[in-house]
Amino acid sequence: MRATDIIMKKRDGGELSREEIAFLIDGYVKGSIPEYQVSSWLMAVFFRGMNFRETADLTELMLRSGKTMNLSGLAGPFVDKHSTGGVGDKVSLVLAPVAAACGIRVPMMSGRALGHTGGTLDKLESIPGYKTGLSEAQFRDFISKDGFAMTGQTSEIVPADKKLYALRDVTATVESVPLITASILSKKVAEGAEALVFDVKSGPGAFMKTVEDAERLANSLVKTGEALGKRIVGVITDMSEPLGFKVGNFLEVEESIDCLRGSGPADLMEVTYRLTAWMLVAGGKAKTVEEGIDACRKAIASGRALQLFEANVARQGGDVKAMYGLYGKHRSAHVLEVRVPRPGFIGAVDAYKIGCAGVYLGVGRNRTEDPVWPDVGFVFERKAGDRVEKGDLACTVYGKDDASVEAARPLIEAAFAWSDAPSAKSPIVIKEITAL
Repeated sequence: MRATDIIMKKRDGGELSREEIAFLIDGYVKGSIPEYQVSSWLMAVFFRGMNFRETADLTELMLRSGKTMNLSGLAGPFVDKHSTGGVGDKVSLVLAPVAAACGIRVPMMSGRALGHTGGTLDKLESIPGYKTGLSEAQFRDFISKDGFAMTGQTSEIVPADKKLYALRDVTATVESVPLITASILSKKVAEGAEALVFDVKSGPGAFMKTVEDAERLANSLVKTGEALGKRIVGVITDMSEPLGFKVGNFLEVEESIDCLRGSGPADLMEVTYRLTAWMLVAGGKAKTVEEGIDACRKAIASGRALQLFEANVARQGGDVKAMYGLYGKHRSAHVLEVRVPRPGFIGAVDAYKIGCAGVYLGVGRNRTEDPVWPDVGFVFERKAGDRVEKGDLACTVYGKDDASVEAARPLIEAAFAWSDAPSAKSPIVIKEITAL
């Protein structure tokens, strides 16, 4: 085979065989096929797409490019959740202990912030001492003891994805549905999950800006995952405004603690309960979503979910006492207060603009090697639809220094829209697609 012929075939709209895809992936990982040829193939896939069989083959071949987590010998069911990325999306921090309290084992392999979206690993590592670089033995041990563990992707897990993702990032091919599908599913299957629930975000703060695009991705994830023998649920949720009232790294840990104490924001809890309930259905611990939501509420009300969260923090090297000592206090000294300019209502809070402003502040990063700060971000006092008076505090902003706050100011001010009448609230859970 020749890489050139495979590129030409996909460029012209042809369907690639499993052997052709294997030739490219294997050659790229081993270094026999150069980046410029793989870049050309990625662009051909971006414009021509892949069918579900091609996507399933690509996913499986990427999965087999490295090690997988061996959870054999542990009692299941093993179910995980993945979000396509949002602003203020700390659902994983709440969902994992709640699901574990309901009898689900959650092997969670998460990522870092990149661009306007936040990263679960950065949030967890804002807890003093918390370590996300787990060995396979630690991953197994922590799941067996607490019901869940939180780790990052290592160089040995799906190396093809690490290489392809980095290349997609610099070749403007990130948004390709089959490439996103293969990237997400290969990592999730590698961690040992038997069933998966996907939170596919839609709106200004999501990669998929329209419901139609989000539905295309959700369908691709569900059908490709089904072809790999997994039980899959795709939930399309709204990402027009930030989720919850806090955006940042330690700020989102604080709000996760609020959720586990039973006082989380309504929008955040609605998404968390819905996704966790689907995990219980997929794992056979609930017959219906309604039954699953009831079990989740009981796990929080009993305090069991919070106990498991604290146990995980300690297990992964975090200082629980220090975490609670920082609660409500871990704030940068570089502050901006956003005040309401006129009486009326908040028409919108644009999640994308807030996410981009967060990069300036130090919440996120433009490049994988950029540092992030634990004590920066946003605390919102009001959300879209709320009545306000002139001079009311809408949001407090914390930055890594004064220059970062000033750089972020125009984006933050532009993120707020003011209106004379309350705007209609969009549903948070938009659509659900299942293969159970």
